[in-house]
Amino acid sequence: MNKYNNYVNLFTTFYSDEDVKIDEKLSQYVNFKVGGPADILVTPRNKEQIVKTVTICKENNIPFYVIGNGSNLLVKDGGFRGVVISLTKVSNITVDGERIEAECGAMLKQVSDKAVENSLTGFEFACGIPGTVGGAVFMNAGAYNGEMSQIIESANVIDENGEVITLTNEELELGYRSSIVMKKGYVVLSATFKLEKGTIKSIKDLVDDLTGKRESKQPLEYPSAGSTFKRPEGYFAGKLIQDAGLKGCSIGGAAVSEKHSGFVINKGGATAKDILDLIHHIQDEVKRQFGVELHTEVRIIGEDL
Repeated sequence: MNKYNNYVNLFTTFYSDEDVKIDEKLSQYVNFKVGGPADILVTPRNKEQIVKTVTICKENNIPFYVIGNGSNLLVKDGGFRGVVISLTKVSNITVDGERIEAECGAMLKQVSDKAVENSLTGFEFACGIPGTVGGAVFMNAGAYNGEMSQIIESANVIDENGEVITLTNEELELGYRSSIVMKKGYVVLSATFKLEKGTIKSIKDLVDDLTGKRESKQPLEYPSAGSTFKRPEGYFAGKLIQDAGLKGCSIGGAAVSEKHSGFVINKGGATAKDILDLIHHIQDEVKRQFGVELHTEVRIIGEDL
């Protein structure tokens, strides 16, 4: 049942009709391809609309959740009560010398391509991460021994008071899959990355190499949210899951990938409940067999049916 339908007129005053949707299925917006509807889904076209939307939600005590590409998100089958803000249209990228400024909805692949075009090195590790700049800052995304903390200079965010502030690298408190943005519920508007000059050939060769590794080792042919679990200290989640005999294990349409045990995939027709049940089964088995607790890297929102 739509709990916030009566609030939709607060947004239609400054959004076009096509950018405000009621009871919109979130399965269309997340890589897992599962999930129930959002009461209201808005798609801002600029940073000003984001700020205004967040302000309205805060002033009216409307729950809201910000999504980018939905690559690290699982929405439960009952959907989300409140407003979901999809940032993918706020995606401008500008280059100034050795700095790249990218808005929150820009895909990391787009930023990587822009770095290659301008002979800038340092962003290669992120070329295959299927997320947006906002999400990458939020969780200090990383791959292949690189992470956002190594290259980000500053970020513009909406703080808990609805104010737009600029945070330096240090103020962002970027740790393993964490940041001050995550801890305090800030909303990222844009980020500035400080890179270094290199040669296009060497940068492109590294991007191609990392892309090849990703394609050969990850189950990209299936819907998933990437690495399902955070890396436990002293272990690798995928190896623990494989050693527990769970490779290929399935519940309903959800399965542990045969290609990479760190990935839970939607092999076809999965529900969010299937995926959550499998995640819990994996956690229970790894804890029972090895005494190690696995914590999800994927974000889980919404309510059950």
